[in-house]
Amino acid sequence: MTLLHTLLHATNFSRPFLSTLVPSIGLAYTIQGLVAVPSILAQTERFYDLSGSITYISCTALSLYLPTIRARFAAAAAGSAKPAWPSILAALAGNGGGFNWRQVALSAAVSVWATRLGSYLFSRISSDEGTDSRFDDIRSSPPKFLAAFFAQATWVTLCLMPVLAINALPASLFSTLPAAIGITDILGALLFVGGFSFEVAADRQKNKWVQEKKTKKHSEEFLTRDLWSKSRHPNYFGEVTLWSGLACCAGGVLVSNVGQMEIGLAGGPLGIAAALAMAGVSPAFVSLLVFKVSGIPLSEGKYDKRYGDRKDYQEWKKNTPMFFPKF
Repeated sequence: MTLLHTLLHATNFSRPFLSTLVPSIGLAYTIQGLVAVPSILAQTERFYDLSGSITYISCTALSLYLPTIRARFAAAAAGSAKPAWPSILAALAGNGGGFNWRQVALSAAVSVWATRLGSYLFSRISSDEGTDSRFDDIRSSPPKFLAAFFAQATWVTLCLMPVLAINALPASLFSTLPAAIGITDILGALLFVGGFSFEVAADRQKNKWVQEKKTKKHSEEFLTRDLWSKSRHPNYFGEVTLWSGLACCAGGVLVSNVGQMEIGLAGGPLGIAAALAMAGVSPAFVSLLVFKVSGIPLSEGKYDKRYGDRKDYQEWKKNTPMFFPKF
């Protein structure tokens, strides 16, 4: 019996929803654990953020294809013909193909976001000689460094929860929904595209500002132009907004009667609340990180310490919203 066969058998729960969700979550901790070992030995955080993006993409892909992998293994064991691999293009065209278009769209959205952010952060840390000030106090402590990697696995799990939940539903279920495209799909798409565009624009503006400072094209100590004149943290605003969009799209399906039934919820107010929690945990957790943990508190604390006594910095903080942009 191969290792893959053993893992598939061990995670073959009576409810198919869990048979996809649990292994996808387990993969996040497995990847982070594998990256943590050499990183701890070398005392380097160079690949920390990049491994996070790889974990997002890997877990998303597994949740999307795992039901087909199980079906093909079962067919091979029974000596029958293996089912074909699902068609992404057919799903997007609304012709089935083994996927629902929401599963493909949400998975693609996460993959694009993770690829963009991972490459951006890896490029940034590489230009900073492979160091990140967040790890100054923990890279020399194996337990703390290991905890950081498992914290990242938890971050991936909670942020991906609405997408993993949608991918864990059988594609046939979506045909029973009242509408092919609902209001939550439209609102979710608008929020994701708007938030993603905002985050990308903010990151590019900051990167351009940093490069210009390195080449001495300006002598500014902190960025107050473009989107950074509308919000002190436009990148974080974009981040929370895009995850809210994914949660909105997923939530519209999860709260439906057929969605709750497949998940194993009882329906009614408690079932709706549980389904909403499964979708809403993503933007809620991102907001917690941004407002209370590693986002705004670290950034504002660092800049307050450096420039808190400067009048121009005080004016910028006074006139620029911390989070929601002012146009």
